[in-house]
Amino acid sequence: MSVLQRDGTKIQYEVHGEGPCVLLTHGYAASARMWDAQRVALSAEYRPVLWNMRGHGESDAPGDVSAYSAEATVADMAAILDACGEAQAVIAGMSLGGYMSLDFHRAHPARVRALVLVDTGPGFRNADARTAWNGYALATAERYARDGLRALPSSPEVASASHRSARGLELAARGMLVQHDARVIESLRRIVVPTLIVVGAEDKLFLDAADYMARVIPGAIKRVIAKAGHAPNVERPEAFNDVLLDFLKSLS
Repeated sequence: MSVLQRDGTKIQYEVHGEGPCVLLTHGYAASARMWDAQRVALSAEYRPVLWNMRGHGESDAPGDVSAYSAEATVADMAAILDACGEAQAVIAGMSLGGYMSLDFHRAHPARVRALVLVDTGPGFRNADARTAWNGYALATAERYARDGLRALPSSPEVASASHRSARGLELAARGMLVQHDARVIESLRRIVVPTLIVVGAEDKLFLDAADYMARVIPGAIKRVIAKAGHAPNVERPEAFNDVLLDFLKSLS
């Protein structure tokens, strides 16, 4: 386990294996532990880097919502790659982590060897749809403010997480989940790196988003994991790892 200091905030990350780097970013209210099956599968030939976003897992939970912006998250990702001595990596993320991976590509395209987007949405071009999403994000924040860690869902990716602070999850919802513009969705057509889109067949809320990204991102590959919901890498790790490793091997 390693710790990165970022403007007084400790960001926890861990590095395994040797080989091409794969930066794995978890979903909201989950933690780096949701990638444990991928850490094991990748470590023989790759260098998986797992980390905990602000307010999650063993990372610090600053008390100011401004510390949880998308810009701060993307900067954390870049700083972790710097600390690992990696100029470029495969950038992979699930749900919120996938959205941040897309934003990382938008900000640092030269640092992205390839993208892996797991049960991810690219944001909203339509302002009304964005407002509705933000209502969900703020309601989520209010649940953590009211109920503390009892508000954690019983979803597979969250089950392995151990969080230090419900306040951190509340502010992460206000700062990371809330969206302000269409910059990420508008960046999709500019993606030229190999892109793998993975979605669970039973994740009804994200099937359309996966289809959209597969149409819009040039050359993107989409794979559907049968009998899986929002976290196919946790629910069906062997099937997911087969898809992931096939994609990574195609990059060499």
